[in-house]
Amino acid sequence: MIRTFHAQNLRKSERIMHKNRPMKRETESTTETSLPSSVPPLSRVNDVNYEKVASEWLRHLRGKRSQVAFSRRLGYRSNIAYRWETGRCWPTAADALALVDKFGTDVRAAIRRFYGKDPSWMTSADPLSSEGVAAFLDDLRGQSSIADIARRANVSRFAAARWLSGDASPRLPAFLCMIQACSRRLLDFCACLVEPAALPSLQAAWQQLTTARRLAYDAPWSQAVLRALELDSYAKLPAHEPGWIARAIGVPVSVEDACLHGLLAADQVFCREGKYVVNSHPFVDTRYDPARARQLKAWWLKVAEERLHAGSPGVWAYNLFSVSERDLARLEELHRAYFREMQRIVSESTPGERVALFCAQLFALDPRLKT
Repeated sequence: MIRTFHAQNLRKSERIMHKNRPMKRETESTTETSLPSSVPPLSRVNDVNYEKVASEWLRHLRGKRSQVAFSRRLGYRSNIAYRWETGRCWPTAADALALVDKFGTDVRAAIRRFYGKDPSWMTSADPLSSEGVAAFLDDLRGQSSIADIARRANVSRFAAARWLSGDASPRLPAFLCMIQACSRRLLDFCACLVEPAALPSLQAAWQQLTTARRLAYDAPWSQAVLRALELDSYAKLPAHEPGWIARAIGVPVSVEDACLHGLLAADQVFCREGKYVVNSHPFVDTRYDPARARQLKAWWLKVAEERLHAGSPGVWAYNLFSVSERDLARLEELHRAYFREMQRIVSESTPGERVALFCAQLFALDPRLKT
């Protein structure tokens, strides 16, 4: 039986939330709110108003239908659409995704676009279920501890642990917040399910991210310039010195100038007291466009090749071997685990003293493609 929407479960939770409360006529001027106790206040975390995003998303799914007609379509007697859109209560993440799947986008296909492949957890968990929501969030967090995720999401460790284990299902705003806390890819997730223009509160951030990605694709050295601006030695300069960044990353001064102009236009840096300063969100995730991401990887491999030929110091190695399919899969997972640990070390490393490039490849030489 194909699961489309948990209307019965939602009606049950609605009755529980409002048990023993007198019936009242809801009007546009009503300001009372009734959030479930499991949802913490998430009005502004990580510069995103998650309640507003959730409200806009649910409003978009309703389309041209009236709130009453949409509520009736879902099987409700009350005007649940009004209460969702005004933040009086929220559907769970699983029920919200079921809504998207029924009235908007194929959620399974959208998750494949988000990952760029079929995630392993989706073979055993329905993404429209509470178990699937937990598996998705747990996969996104990678090696991050529950304490770290709770701190980023501004929730208790108890709540984060229950959501990640599937013991409880987060409401829609909390789910969106957890996606951002676990992966910093909320904008990509939303864009895979709905046109960014349908969520006005995310439009500016999406446009800024799109501009930053275009710069990373078209001028890859700009990302190295960002890293150079984070160095302690640059921070100690009395003023910006033309050519200083070029020497720090080994590029011509013309490349430094072009990248700085591009970063200013993309609002990734600004000028303060005669120096360039990196904005608060300097890292650009380039996975959203798989084709451009592959081109970018190839570009940095070319840089590594050039530095190898030039005799630059570093770790340069290769190994050719025969191996079983099972052990090749184990090596791939070991590779990913190493990369995640490397990212953790980098994120915690102080002071910033050098700009470094990591490139690695592990693949079978035969031309077979994974299915």
